[in-house]
Amino acid sequence: MGRRIVIGITGASGAIYAQVLLDAIAAMKEPPEAVGVVMSSNAKTVWQHELGQEMPDYPAFHFYASNDFMAPFASGSAQYDTMIICPCSMGTMGRIAAGISNDLMTRAADVVLKERRKLILVARETPYSLIHLRNMETITLAGGIICPATPSFYSRPSDMRALAATVTDRVLDLAGFSNASYRWGNS
Repeated sequence: MGRRIVIGITGASGAIYAQVLLDAIAAMKEPPEAVGVVMSSNAKTVWQHELGQEMPDYPAFHFYASNDFMAPFASGSAQYDTMIICPCSMGTMGRIAAGISNDLMTRAADVVLKERRKLILVARETPYSLIHLRNMETITLAGGIICPATPSFYSRPSDMRALAATVTDRVLDLAGFSNASYRWGNS
């Protein structure tokens, strides 16, 4: 069986991270067998506001409503191996840390953690409060990975997409995908 992944998109600022991530996965030479996408109720509004466009069509991906608990990744038996929430709001992170599965995104994250699979949260907030840090600790202790949306500059990104890719390339590395991106020390 090939890779099966879930992409969650919340309404946190940083829609460009989600766009660059989805574009990178769509362009993979060896794409995952299944890609499920779930967006929070505010994610489409933020996408439109920040990117100035409607959500593009990604024909190879399956989009699910946030209340669709019949989605395959709402159960561990579907064997989705990785979930990436990009960007991840602090509210979503808090619900995941508390084990509150009130929508498909938090249910899928709960499933990924309980099945001991890979959960990567691209945290998008600054500064962090003590509550945020404790939620990050809880998720990390449960096996999740917190990857803040903190871009790097040593690759000298030329535009906003390249800057966002410094984060999403790291996320793809963490998820175990082959990714030809800038590597420190390589020319």
